[in-house]
Amino acid sequence: MLETLTPQGGIFDMLSSATTTVKIVLSVLACMSLASWSIIFFKIFTLSAARKEAARDASLFQEAENLKTAMRTVSQNKSSPCHPVGMQAFAELMRMEEADLDPAEKARVAMDNIRRTLHQAVSAELGMLTKSLSFLATCANATPFIGLFGTVWGIMHSFHSIGLQQSAALASVAPGISEALIATAIGLAVAIPATLAYNFFLGYIRNIERELIAFSGAFLNRTQREVNWMPKRDKQAQSAAQSSGQPSGQGGY
Repeated sequence: MLETLTPQGGIFDMLSSATTTVKIVLSVLACMSLASWSIIFFKIFTLSAARKEAARDASLFQEAENLKTAMRTVSQNKSSPCHPVGMQAFAELMRMEEADLDPAEKARVAMDNIRRTLHQAVSAELGMLTKSLSFLATCANATPFIGLFGTVWGIMHSFHSIGLQQSAALASVAPGISEALIATAIGLAVAIPATLAYNFFLGYIRNIERELIAFSGAFLNRTQREVNWMPKRDKQAQSAAQSSGQPSGQGGY
Protein backbone atom coordinates (compact mmCIF):
# COMPACT_ATOMS: atom_id res chain seq x y z
CA MET A 1 0.00 0.00 0.00
CA LEU A 2 2.73 2.48 1.02
CA GLU A 3 4.71 1.66 -2.10
CA THR A 4 1.85 2.97 -4.21
CA LEU A 5 1.70 6.23 -2.23
CA THR A 6 5.39 7.16 -2.31
CA PRO A 7 7.71 7.05 -5.30
CA GLN A 8 10.38 4.39 -5.14
CA GLY A 9 13.18 6.95 -5.00
CA GLY A 10 11.91 8.38 -1.76
CA ILE A 11 11.08 11.92 -0.71
CA PHE A 12 13.51 13.59 -3.10
CA ASP A 13 12.00 11.94 -6.15
CA MET A 14 8.59 12.89 -4.80
CA LEU A 15 9.63 16.54 -4.51
CA SER A 16 11.23 16.52 -7.95
CA SER A 17 7.93 15.44 -9.46
CA ALA A 18 5.98 18.20 -7.66
CA THR A 19 4.41 21.06 -9.57
CA THR A 20 6.36 24.23 -10.31
CA THR A 21 4.28 26.24 -7.83
CA VAL A 22 4.96 23.77 -5.03
CA LYS A 23 8.68 23.80 -5.85
CA ILE A 24 8.70 27.61 -5.64
CA VAL A 25 6.93 27.45 -2.27
CA LEU A 26 9.43 24.91 -0.97
CA SER A 27 12.33 27.04 -2.22
CA VAL A 28 10.95 30.09 -0.40
CA LEU A 29 10.55 28.06 2.78
CA ALA A 30 14.08 26.70 2.46
CA CYS A 31 15.51 30.23 2.12
CA MET A 32 13.49 31.48 5.09
CA SER A 33 14.63 28.51 7.16
CA LEU A 34 18.29 29.15 6.32
CA ALA A 35 17.98 32.84 7.20
CA SER A 36 16.06 32.03 10.37
CA TRP A 37 18.65 29.57 11.67
CA SER A 38 21.46 32.00 10.81
CA ILE A 39 19.78 34.68 12.93
CA ILE A 40 19.11 32.21 15.75
CA PHE A 41 22.76 31.13 16.06
CA PHE A 42 24.00 34.72 15.74
CA LYS A 43 21.60 36.00 18.41
CA ILE A 44 22.42 33.19 20.82
CA PHE A 45 26.05 34.35 21.00
CA THR A 46 25.46 38.12 20.86
CA LEU A 47 22.60 38.29 23.37
CA SER A 48 24.29 35.91 25.81
CA ALA A 49 27.44 38.04 25.76
CA ALA A 50 25.45 41.29 26.01
CA ARG A 51 23.53 40.08 29.07
CA LYS A 52 26.69 39.00 30.90
CA GLU A 53 28.55 42.21 30.07
CA ALA A 54 25.62 44.45 31.03
CA ALA A 55 25.20 42.72 34.39
CA ARG A 56 28.94 42.86 35.09
CA ASP A 57 29.35 46.53 34.12
CA ALA A 58 26.26 47.62 36.06
CA SER A 59 27.65 45.89 39.14
CA LEU A 60 31.15 47.34 38.67
CA PHE A 61 29.71 50.81 38.16
CA GLN A 62 27.87 50.70 41.48
CA GLU A 63 30.89 49.30 43.33
CA ALA A 64 33.33 51.95 42.04
CA GLU A 65 34.67 54.56 44.46
CA ASN A 66 33.58 57.58 42.44
CA LEU A 67 32.01 58.58 39.13
CA LYS A 68 35.32 58.99 37.28
CA THR A 69 36.53 55.58 38.35
CA ALA A 70 33.19 54.07 37.40
CA MET A 71 33.29 55.67 33.96
CA ARG A 72 36.87 54.52 33.45
CA THR A 73 35.74 50.96 34.15
CA VAL A 74 32.79 51.21 31.76
CA SER A 75 34.89 52.77 28.99
CA GLN A 76 37.25 49.78 28.93
CA ASN A 77 34.61 47.39 27.61
CA LYS A 78 33.30 48.87 24.37
CA SER A 79 31.29 45.78 23.49
CA SER A 80 29.08 46.13 26.58
CA PRO A 81 25.60 47.67 26.18
CA CYS A 82 26.43 49.88 29.18
CA HIS A 83 29.33 51.50 27.34
CA PRO A 84 27.39 53.73 24.90
CA VAL A 85 24.74 54.48 27.53
CA GLY A 86 27.29 55.62 30.09
CA MET A 87 29.52 57.48 27.64
CA GLN A 88 26.64 59.47 26.14
CA ALA A 89 25.29 60.41 29.55
CA PHE A 90 28.77 61.38 30.79
CA ALA A 91 29.38 63.46 27.65
CA GLU A 92 26.12 65.32 28.27
CA LEU A 93 27.16 65.90 31.88
CA MET A 94 30.46 67.42 30.70
CA ARG A 95 28.66 69.65 28.20
CA MET A 96 26.29 70.91 30.89
CA GLU A 97 29.20 71.54 33.27
CA GLU A 98 30.73 73.89 30.69
CA ALA A 99 27.41 75.60 29.90
CA ASP A 100 27.14 79.25 30.89
CA LEU A 101 23.91 79.11 32.85
CA ASP A 102 22.62 80.15 36.22
CA PRO A 103 23.69 77.45 38.76
CA ALA A 104 20.14 76.62 39.80
CA GLU A 105 18.93 76.58 36.20
CA LYS A 106 21.97 74.58 35.08
CA ALA A 107 21.30 71.88 37.68
CA ARG A 108 17.66 71.54 36.67
CA VAL A 109 18.40 71.48 32.93
CA ALA A 110 21.31 69.07 33.43
CA MET A 111 19.17 66.47 35.22
CA ASP A 112 16.49 66.68 32.53
CA ASN A 113 19.06 66.40 29.74
CA ILE A 114 20.86 63.47 31.35
CA ARG A 115 17.58 61.62 31.87
CA ARG A 116 16.65 62.14 28.23
CA THR A 117 20.11 61.09 27.10
CA LEU A 118 19.96 57.90 29.16
CA HIS A 119 16.49 57.10 27.85
CA GLN A 120 17.57 57.64 24.24
CA ALA A 121 20.77 55.63 24.68
CA VAL A 122 18.96 52.70 26.30
CA SER A 123 16.33 52.76 23.54
CA ALA A 124 19.05 52.80 20.88
CA GLU A 125 20.83 49.82 22.46
CA LEU A 126 17.64 47.83 22.74
CA GLY A 127 16.90 48.66 19.11
CA MET A 128 20.27 47.25 18.09
CA LEU A 129 19.74 44.10 20.16
CA THR A 130 16.27 43.47 18.74
CA LYS A 131 17.46 43.93 15.18
CA SER A 132 16.51 40.96 12.95
CA LEU A 133 14.05 39.59 15.51
CA SER A 134 11.20 40.89 13.37
CA PHE A 135 12.27 38.41 10.68
CA LEU A 136 11.91 35.55 13.18
CA ALA A 137 8.42 36.81 14.00
CA THR A 138 7.63 36.94 10.28
CA CYS A 139 8.84 33.36 9.84
CA ALA A 140 6.81 32.21 12.82
CA ASN A 141 3.62 33.79 11.50
CA ALA A 142 3.95 33.47 7.72
CA THR A 143 5.64 30.16 6.94
CA PRO A 144 2.71 27.92 7.99
CA PHE A 145 0.45 29.83 5.61
CA ILE A 146 3.05 29.76 2.84
CA GLY A 147 3.28 26.00 3.26
CA LEU A 148 -0.50 25.75 3.37
CA PHE A 149 -0.69 27.62 0.08
CA GLY A 150 1.63 25.05 -1.49
CA THR A 151 -0.51 22.25 -0.07
CA VAL A 152 -3.75 23.71 -1.39
CA TRP A 153 -2.21 24.27 -4.80
CA GLY A 154 -0.85 20.73 -4.92
CA ILE A 155 -4.21 19.24 -3.92
CA MET A 156 -5.95 21.34 -6.58
CA HIS A 157 -3.51 19.98 -9.13
CA SER A 158 -4.19 16.42 -7.95
CA PHE A 159 -7.96 16.82 -8.33
CA HIS A 160 -7.42 18.36 -11.75
CA SER A 161 -5.42 15.25 -12.69
CA ILE A 162 -8.34 13.08 -11.55
CA GLY A 163 -10.57 14.85 -14.05
CA LEU A 164 -8.07 14.44 -16.87
CA GLN A 165 -7.45 10.76 -16.15
CA GLN A 166 -11.12 10.11 -15.40
CA SER A 167 -10.02 7.89 -12.55
CA ALA A 168 -10.54 8.36 -8.83
CA ALA A 169 -8.19 5.56 -7.82
CA LEU A 170 -6.10 6.34 -4.75
CA ALA A 171 -2.90 5.31 -6.47
CA SER A 172 -3.38 7.99 -9.12
CA VAL A 173 -3.88 10.94 -6.74
CA ALA A 174 -2.01 9.94 -3.56
CA PRO A 175 1.49 10.91 -4.82
CA GLY A 176 0.32 14.42 -5.72
CA ILE A 177 -1.44 14.87 -2.39
CA SER A 178 1.57 13.64 -0.42
CA GLU A 179 3.80 16.05 -2.33
CA ALA A 180 1.44 18.88 -1.43
CA LEU A 181 1.29 17.96 2.26
CA ILE A 182 5.07 18.16 2.51
CA ALA A 183 4.79 21.91 1.96
CA THR A 184 2.70 22.29 5.13
CA ALA A 185 5.07 20.07 7.09
CA ILE A 186 8.10 22.12 6.01
CA GLY A 187 6.24 25.35 6.79
CA LEU A 188 5.64 24.14 10.34
CA ALA A 189 9.25 22.98 10.60
CA VAL A 190 10.36 26.53 9.84
CA ALA A 191 7.78 28.25 12.06
CA ILE A 192 8.23 26.23 15.26
CA PRO A 193 11.96 26.96 15.83
CA ALA A 194 11.44 30.61 14.85
CA THR A 195 8.62 30.97 17.40
CA LEU A 196 10.59 29.33 20.20
CA ALA A 197 13.72 31.37 19.44
CA TYR A 198 11.78 34.65 19.22
CA ASN A 199 10.20 34.19 22.65
CA PHE A 200 13.51 33.03 24.13
CA PHE A 201 15.36 36.09 22.81
CA LEU A 202 12.67 38.44 24.11
CA GLY A 203 13.36 37.11 27.59
CA TYR A 204 17.07 37.79 27.12
CA ILE A 205 16.38 41.34 25.96
CA ARG A 206 14.10 42.05 28.93
CA ASN A 207 16.93 41.01 31.24
CA ILE A 208 19.35 43.30 29.43
CA GLU A 209 16.83 46.14 29.61
CA ARG A 210 16.56 45.70 33.39
CA GLU A 211 20.35 45.89 33.70
CA LEU A 212 20.49 49.05 31.58
CA ILE A 213 17.74 50.68 33.63
CA ALA A 214 19.59 49.80 36.83
CA PHE A 215 22.78 51.24 35.32
CA SER A 216 20.93 54.45 34.37
CA GLY A 217 19.54 54.82 37.88
CA ALA A 218 22.99 54.29 39.38
CA PHE A 219 24.43 56.93 37.04
CA LEU A 220 21.82 59.48 38.13
CA ASN A 221 22.42 58.68 41.79
CA ARG A 222 26.17 59.10 41.48
CA THR A 223 25.71 62.33 39.55
CA GLN A 224 23.54 63.83 42.26
CA ARG A 225 25.86 62.68 45.05
CA GLU A 226 29.24 63.54 43.56
CA VAL A 227 28.82 66.49 41.19
CA ASN A 228 28.97 69.58 43.38
CA TRP A 229 26.78 71.80 41.22
CA MET A 230 24.00 69.21 40.91
CA PRO A 231 20.93 69.56 43.18
CA LYS A 232 21.10 67.60 46.42
CA ARG A 233 17.93 66.27 47.95
CA ASP A 234 17.24 67.64 51.40
CA LYS A 235 16.11 65.47 54.28
CA GLN A 236 12.47 66.45 53.84
CA ALA A 237 12.51 65.34 50.19
CA GLN A 238 14.26 62.09 51.11
CA SER A 239 11.66 61.36 53.80
CA ALA A 240 8.85 62.03 51.31
CA ALA A 241 10.48 59.74 48.76
CA GLN A 242 10.94 56.95 51.32
CA SER A 243 7.32 57.24 52.51
CA SER A 244 6.12 56.93 48.91
CA GLY A 245 8.24 53.83 48.38
CA GLN A 246 10.63 55.46 45.85
CA PRO A 247 14.40 55.19 46.46
CA SER A 248 16.10 58.51 47.15
CA GLY A 249 17.67 60.03 44.05
CA GLN A 250 16.34 57.39 41.68
CA GLY A 251 13.26 57.90 39.57
CA GLY A 252 14.10 55.56 36.71
CA TYR A 253 15.77 57.20 33.77
